[in-house]
Amino acid sequence: MQRSVVLVTTSHRKDIDRFALLCDSMDRFVTGYEAHYVIVNDDDMPAFARFNKGNRVVLPCSQLLPRWLKLLPRFLTRNGRRVWFSFRSGPIHGWHIQQLVKIRAALQFPSQRFCFVDSDNVFFRPFDMAEYAGGDRTPLYVISGAIPAGASRQAIWTRSCDGLLGREAAMFPADDYIGNLIVWDKLALQDMARTIEHKTKTSWPEALCRVRSFSEYILYGNFVRQSPRYLSAHDVTTESPADAYWEDEPLDLGTLKSMVGNARPSKVALCIQSISFTPVPLIRNAAGL
Repeated sequence: MQRSVVLVTTSHRKDIDRFALLCDSMDRFVTGYEAHYVIVNDDDMPAFARFNKGNRVVLPCSQLLPRWLKLLPRFLTRNGRRVWFSFRSGPIHGWHIQQLVKIRAALQFPSQRFCFVDSDNVFFRPFDMAEYAGGDRTPLYVISGAIPAGASRQAIWTRSCDGLLGREAAMFPADDYIGNLIVWDKLALQDMARTIEHKTKTSWPEALCRVRSFSEYILYGNFVRQSPRYLSAHDVTTESPADAYWEDEPLDLGTLKSMVGNARPSKVALCIQSISFTPVPLIRNAAGL
C-alpha cells in the first residue's frame, strides 16, 4: 500500500537564494509528493511569502513550538542571534529550534511519511518521492560505525539519545543517521515521542530543550534500530540519494559540473553546505537550471 509523502524544509532569510534554487529544482525534477511544508522564523515570513503557492506551504515556526518557549528580543542576545528562552530549559538557539519543529511537523501534519530536505540541496535528476519514501517499508539511512567516542558533537548527541530513550549506553564507534534526504514514518515517530515522555517524565519538547545537545536524526535512527517492531518496518540503507559537500572551501563551476556529471545513477541531488559560500549561480548552472 502506497503511503502519502510530504516534504519538509526549514530555512531562514540568509539562505533564501539557496532555498529558491531548491524549489526550482524540485518543481522541475521531483514528483510523487502531496505537499512541501516550509518552516521559517516568524519575522522571515514576508521574505518567503512568494513561495507560498500551489502545494508549497510556508509556515511560521511559532505555530509548531510550545507556548512556553519565547523568542528573546535581539537586544538581549549576543551578536543579535535568535535565542528562545524558557525557565523550563534555559536558552535554546535556532539550530535546536529547527530540530524541534521538524519533529512537531511530522507529528502534526496529516501524512504517513515525511522527507526532510534542507535548503542546501538541489535536485539534478528526476526523482519519484512516492517510489522512494512511500512504500511498505521506510528507508532508514545509516553510516555504520562513523561516530568515534571522542567525536566533539555526534558522540554527545548519541549519549543524549541514550538518556532520552532510557537505553543502555551506546558502544563506540556508533552509527550515524544524519543525511540530506531523511525519511521518517509517523507511527515510529509517535512511539519515539511517547518513549521519551515515559522515560523522562515530561513532555518530549521539554525533555529535548533540557538536553539541548541532540540530533533529531540520530534520535530517530537509534529509536528505530533498537525497536524490533519498527526496524522490521524500515529498510536500512547506506546509500543516500544525495551527494554532499561539507567543507568550508568554496567550489568552482568545473568541480560542481564534475560532481553532477560523475554522480552514480542512484544519485539525484547535490547538497553543497552553505558554510562553503559556494555561489548559488554556479550551483544552478551545474544542476542544469
